[in-house]
Formats: sequence, C-alpha cells, structure tokens
Amino acid sequence: MTPHILERLAATNPDSEIWWDSSPLVYPGWKADLLRSAPGGKQELWTAQLTRLFDEDAARQGVMGFRGVTTNPPLSLQAIQADPGFWMAEIGRIAAERSTSDVETVYWALYLEIVRRGAMMIAPVHEKSGGRYGFLSGQVDPRHVTNGQRMLEQGLELAALGPNVMVKIPGSQEGYQVIEELTARGIATNNTTSFTVAQYVACMNAVSRGLARAKAAGIDLTRWRSVITHMSARLGNIGDLKMQAEARGIALSPEDIMLGELAVMKRAYHLGKQMGHPSKMLQCSMRVIDPGPGHPASSWHIEKLAGGDFVYTCPPGYIAQLMQVEDRFRPFDPDAIHEEAPPDVLGKLMRVPYFRQAYEPDGMKPEEFSQFGAFVATAAEFAAATRKTVDFVARAVEQSARRAA
Repeated sequence: MTPHILERLAATNPDSEIWWDSSPLVYPGWKADLLRSAPGGKQELWTAQLTRLFDEDAARQGVMGFRGVTTNPPLSLQAIQADPGFWMAEIGRIAAERSTSDVETVYWALYLEIVRRGAMMIAPVHEKSGGRYGFLSGQVDPRHVTNGQRMLEQGLELAALGPNVMVKIPGSQEGYQVIEELTARGIATNNTTSFTVAQYVACMNAVSRGLARAKAAGIDLTRWRSVITHMSARLGNIGDLKMQAEARGIALSPEDIMLGELAVMKRAYHLGKQMGHPSKMLQCSMRVIDPGPGHPASSWHIEKLAGGDFVYTCPPGYIAQLMQVEDRFRPFDPDAIHEEAPPDVLGKLMRVPYFRQAYEPDGMKPEEFSQFGAFVATAAEFAAATRKTVDFVARAVEQSARRAA
C-alpha cells in the first residue's frame, strides 16, 4: 500500500485527523472526475487512496479514512450544483409539505436536509467509534454572525438532526456566547470564521464555562466534542495584513505571510496544551506551492504542523493539488510542530498592527472580533454564497408555482 500524502501526515501523530471539507454527497462524483484526470500509471493507485479516504459502502459499515466532515452553506451549494434536478424537486417537495412559498423558510429547510443527508452517510462511523469520529459540521446562516438568538435557534435545529451533527458557530462575541450555551447542553461545536489567538482563547473560555454548566446539570458529555478552526490562508491574504505592511514600508514575502499564519496557529495550539483544554485545533484554508516539474512541491500549512494532534479539513481542490505533486512532496518531519518562526520574520510581522491583533492573546476585545479584516471579508463571502443558494431556491419555488398554476 502506498499511503496518500494526507495519510502520511496523519501518521506523524496518532491523534491527528484528516477531514473532508465539503458535503459527503459530492464525494463520489468528485472522485470519479479526479480519477478521469489521473496521470498515466496512477489510476490504480489513486483509486485505492481515494477509496480508503471515503467509500459509501465502507462508511455504512462504520469505516472511513476521513475522521469527520465540515460543511457550510457555501459548500452545500456544491451539493446542489452537482445534482440541480434532484434538489429542484426537493425544494418543491419541501414547499408543498410546509404549505409555504416563503423563500427563506424553504432555503433553511433545504439546508437542514442537505446536512441531514450528509450526516446520515457517516453516522455509522460515529456510532462505531463511540462518538469520537464521524461528525459532520453544519453551520448557522453566515448572514447572522452577530445575532446570538438567531444563531442559537439555528444551532439547536442543526443539532436535532442527529447525534453526529457538530454545529459551526462564527468567532464573534455573540458566537462565543452561543458556543457556551450549546456546550452546556452537551452539543458538539466547531468555532469557524476564526483567525486570531484572542478568538481561540475566547472560544476555550466559552467551552470551559459551558462544560462546567453541563457537568453541574448532569448532562451526558460522552459524545461531546469541540474543534476550533484556524482559517490559515484567509488570515494572511484576505484581511488587512498586506495593506498595513505596505503602508508602513514593510516588505512581506509569501513565505513571511505563511510563517505568520502558522505562528498564530502554533501559539493557540500550545496555549491549549498548557491549559489541558479539551478543544482541538482545526486547520483549514491551506495552500499548495508548486514551483513546477523538477522542483519540490510544498504545503507549509500542513508540513510545518506535522507532529501535532490537529484536525486538518481538506477541500476537494486541495486534495487534488496534493495528489498532482505527490512524487515531489518531501517527507513530513514529526518535530515540525515545535519549530518557531524565525525571529527576524516574527519581528517584522509584529510591526504590523493587524498581525499583533492576530498573534497576541489579548490582541482584541471580544466586541472587536467581528470587525477584524479577515472576519469581515470571510463573512461577506459566505453570505454572498448563501444568497446564491437562496436565489436557487427562489427560482425553484417560482417554477413549482408556475407548474401548479
């Protein structure tokens, strides 16, 4: 057996986990498309590797290489786009069953159905592992990142879909209040739209408060989990880092930026370890660097975390990129997690206010989280994708109405 790059990464720490960053509903089609593009001589190898990561028949028996799945409304749009005819019919069914043509109502019911179907696909993995693996993250509507009451209501609806649904809540001040409340009810959570050590500390504190409340109330926590997402490349590339550095005459290379993203993740990781905190750090938004044939390829977002017990959630495109460069990918160093950023690079980054906000545990107050550059940009992007899904629903409802007339 030739292990997949991600299997080799997971082997650097027995507690690390590889997750699929999209709906499991799209995996079979994506796998088939990728295998059609496999280079000569790779077809059999890639088939075996991708089948080990996820296979519907094996998942029904509780066996899955991926340890979990992350989704959100934008990612669920991929499931709709993969089979628009089916989901058009589902929208008609939902609208008829609920006797409503209200687009927002139908949209949310549709999203819940996509989450439910995905969670069911991997539920046997959750059951077989005693609740340790096999979670699917379903996210509250990203248009309501500061509406605590709305997020709590939606989080409870998501959690009610099944015991293996983990609720994704954004890293706003209101979001951490919701995470505390969900934790107090024994509901698994994933802190998303999060980029900074200050957010991660706030999440750990919210989880600790929620756990204390749950234990005092006698809540069963045997199947509870908490993961805290670090959106690496989003931190360095869609916020204010480059703008602020340029305005101060500070030259940052792409390598400097990646080292800064990793420094934030490592600081949060080591703080959690020092606290003995039960939340697990989750790495997402990774990038592959490919200088071309004849040169080593890399992905520092995973290489320089090797040896840590992280969750790495990997979208389809990232996995495909890794497989294209697997023959030029260097072996993982299991001690990489202990490497610190070069002092000159860290010193340069610390001159940028945006980075200081991200790196220092007290870099921001909770009320400032939702105003942080990467948060604002990511929330806007996710909200736009949600509106696109809502418009798909609107068109389907209109078609159903015309047919009924």
